[in-house]
Amino acid sequence: MRLALVAGETSGDLLAGLLLGGVRERWPGAQACGIGGPQMQARGFEAWWPSEKLAVRGYVEVLRHYREIVGIRRQLRERLVQGPRPQLFIGVDAPDFNLDLEAGLKAAGIPTMHFVCPSIWAWRPDRIEKIRRSVDHVLCIFPFEPQLLQQHGIAATYVGHPLAQVIPMEPDRAAARRQLGLAEHAPLVALLPGSRQSELQYLGERFLVAARLMARQRPEVRFVLPAVPSLRAQVDALVQASGLGDRIQVLTGQSHAALAACDATLIASGTATLEAALFKRPMVIAYNMNWLSWQIMRRKQLQPWVGLPNILSNEFVVPEYLQDRATPEALASATLRWLDDTAAVAQVQARFADLHQQLSRDTPRLATDAIAQVIKA
Repeated sequence: MRLALVAGETSGDLLAGLLLGGVRERWPGAQACGIGGPQMQARGFEAWWPSEKLAVRGYVEVLRHYREIVGIRRQLRERLVQGPRPQLFIGVDAPDFNLDLEAGLKAAGIPTMHFVCPSIWAWRPDRIEKIRRSVDHVLCIFPFEPQLLQQHGIAATYVGHPLAQVIPMEPDRAAARRQLGLAEHAPLVALLPGSRQSELQYLGERFLVAARLMARQRPEVRFVLPAVPSLRAQVDALVQASGLGDRIQVLTGQSHAALAACDATLIASGTATLEAALFKRPMVIAYNMNWLSWQIMRRKQLQPWVGLPNILSNEFVVPEYLQDRATPEALASATLRWLDDTAAVAQVQARFADLHQQLSRDTPRLATDAIAQVIKA
């Protein structure tokens, strides 16, 4: 068994790592190569490029890295086509990179699969034809997606969300705090400004100013900020400049421990918001990006929500503050409300528990069953 995979950024690396765990269990001698990160490499993946190379969001931001990204995609396609060829290529999320790559590989006779359906139900419905042209099968992490794809003649399987199996239904807050060396009863806010350089640029200082405002109003509140290893130095510099002193603890990785330990989180829109929901943590979702990128994305948005917990719930279960509304004052005020309103917290935790049940499936088995069908193994 020889597979090729591409996963961009931290969330894709995590999902692909879980998928590779299932592949290894079913086909112990399987080999996998392509673009990936530490979670994939821990399962024997041969990374020709690191996943951080694709960790860019926003139209203007992508343009700055366009030549490098296109060059990597071209080199990867040539290497896979020239051989030894994989039996299957699996693109994990990163649709802007992977769909074009998949189209080229499929045209060259290599079967293709995409893990995580592009959010055609949220924005860019024009992608549906591109998906049909590019992939043989889509592994969907949300239950409503296969029917939508099948209406357009695209084979798809609902495999549940891998994180719903990894994250416990009842996270142990006390154990997480002991693991991180945090006080057991002090109010704790997790700051998650994102795992991309561009997100840290637009949200890092904003989140820390919000934290400083919270600390002024509630001196007993403490903060924890998990940083991806490649951005740790920049995060440390921002924290040092924030004046928060010993009130904030920066972690290398360990975002799950931070979410398990906290009482509430101020968090960038993205996959991490779903992780926070699975940890049953109330949150304030924020996003800010280059002005031109925001204008383009806003015109393509199909739903009133951007946060995954709200999209899956079809309502504003948790607040969202986007672009100009994402002021430090607004973020601080909304986050502190979660620390004071126990009834609202209990209500949102019940909603998130229901969501966890909906997303919990035997993902490795369902995914490898679909892989076996595509490659006739």
